[in-house]
Amino acid sequence: MVLCGCGSSAARTRPTPHADGLRFAAPVTFLVGENGSGKSTLVEALAEGFGLDPYGGSHDWQYASHRPKSALGERIRFDAAPRGRRMLGSWSARKGFFLRAETALDALHREGFAPHSVSHGEGFLAAFRGKFLQPGLYVMDEPEAALSFTSCLELLGHVNELVKNGGQVICATHSPLLTALPGAEIVEVGEHGMRRVEWSELALVDHWRRYLADPRSYLRHVLE
Repeated sequence: MVLCGCGSSAARTRPTPHADGLRFAAPVTFLVGENGSGKSTLVEALAEGFGLDPYGGSHDWQYASHRPKSALGERIRFDAAPRGRRMLGSWSARKGFFLRAETALDALHREGFAPHSVSHGEGFLAAFRGKFLQPGLYVMDEPEAALSFTSCLELLGHVNELVKNGGQVICATHSPLLTALPGAEIVEVGEHGMRRVEWSELALVDHWRRYLADPRSYLRHVLE
């Protein structure tokens, strides 16, 4: 697995096969796949490789969970885009955030956002507003889990501004709303490995369209 670029100045090429895995160079990449497909393992390894705590949080908080890097995290290699060279040359210069749904409350508390005083979704949005600002690597694992429809739209607005400022975003998701972001690359993870797909080709998009058009055609199979 190769991650290329730490800024919007990275070459805007599509994820391409590489001798060691897959290269990501787009400002925003979404990873999609069924539960258990490995997309969460992949985003955790990307965060680890960059120096983000696999438990979640910013680069200022490292390995609060005292877990060693995974085998995949050890193998991740980063190639610097022009705006990312300083980050890869200096550990203290690296900026980024790893937001994972299952540990978000503890991570946000460490970051000073007092998430227990607001809703889960508002805690997520506070992190986006306060931490997703500087050029760096921002990794998310199913952020839509705590967000309403309108909050997901707000997240996309934050992501769009972040990449304009030189950030790179990699997000594992089940959301057809998030993956519709214009210009984003989508990589499908499954038994076939990893492959680039278009939004309109995604099974999750097709299922949501069919479900919203006729919920009973799906529900009759689970409510018998």
